[in-house]
Amino acid sequence: MIENTIINKFNNDKKANIFGLTFPSLHLVEMAHHVGFDAINCDGEHGYFTPESIDDICRVANGYGMSVTARVPDCSPYWINLFLDRGVQGITGPHIENKEQAQSFADACLFPPHGKRSWGGGRGTEFNDDKKLKTYGGKLEFAKWSNKNMLVIGQIESVKGWENLDGILSVEGLSGITGGPNDLAASMGLPGEPDHKERVQLTKKIDDKARKQKKIVASDITNTTDIHTLMLDNARTFVEKNS
Repeated sequence: MIENTIINKFNNDKKANIFGLTFPSLHLVEMAHHVGFDAINCDGEHGYFTPESIDDICRVANGYGMSVTARVPDCSPYWINLFLDRGVQGITGPHIENKEQAQSFADACLFPPHGKRSWGGGRGTEFNDDKKLKTYGGKLEFAKWSNKNMLVIGQIESVKGWENLDGILSVEGLSGITGGPNDLAASMGLPGEPDHKERVQLTKKIDDKARKQKKIVASDITNTTDIHTLMLDNARTFVEKNS
């Protein structure tokens, strides 16, 4: 395992540059390294990834010194553990709406004594290799190291999440939050209007409250782009310029 490259940037007062994928592509992971990205993020909620593809992405990205984070399909311990066992070092949990959900989410991401993450035998636990784990000081010390290198980000994308935000932010194991402008707008009765001023204002209130509670706001520590944005924007500019 490598140290979390996003956390390292944050600890040095810098934002990490993240390359987002909605489908597996080892070629794009390699190219992301060539142009200087710090980490890879896989959208497992709306993208399509198998455990095998996540495993390969972590292997290649880590080999190039980039951590991998992911949004999981849902916040069940099953899905979270499946991603973490591959070597993912940051989980975004969608649709967090209350303290109980946030606590269960954080518990699934963190090993005891800080959480309830199950111990596996994949890359996420150095393949349960006792000799390798001894270099960390043993399993308990590795678990503590892993927890320190784990980002646990709850996605607040509904009015209910806003109404229960104080409870959500009180969860100690939660690193921070991120938003979901489209779903939040729909929850506010503004479907299809993610840029509506009321949605923008509510997101600002959510982010400000998180910062006051000393929680990370994802956009404060990362600059993120994805293959869809790069392809559609740049390709459209190319086509229009040459038509």
